[in-house]
Amino acid sequence: MAAHRQLRVEISYRQRGLDDEIDFDAKILAISAAAELAGMHPQTLRQYDRLGLVEAARTPGGGRRYSARDVTRLREIQRLSQDEGVNLAGIKRIMDLEREVQAVRAEAQAVLEELQRARVQLAELRAMAGPFGRSTDIVLWRGEQ
Repeated sequence: MAAHRQLRVEISYRQRGLDDEIDFDAKILAISAAAELAGMHPQTLRQYDRLGLVEAARTPGGGRRYSARDVTRLREIQRLSQDEGVNLAGIKRIMDLEREVQAVRAEAQAVLEELQRARVQLAELRAMAGPFGRSTDIVLWRGEQ
């Protein structure tokens, strides 16, 4: 019979007002735990770290620490490599492009929110002007002939 190993993972929480939220970016997993959760050998994980596919935090002693989000990224790297046949340079490019797309989407969302605030302010200003707002219509008048 195969012995089952148990892996204990502690999740870090962020305190935000009244709600507690799991911090998926907390670098708390040792390399052995992150590699096991991602289904790979720790040496493979070290290689991915050297290539910049994931970025580990370092302990004062130099040990690597990974987050739950890193484990998700590692699983995606494995999928692209094994199932899709993408080489590591291609995977790095794909991930860099995905980060750029996320940044552009976040920027676009911020611009849309600012536009919405400007529209609300414009509506408030128009409401304050009331029916006595100054008109810019041009009226041609022809006197009696």
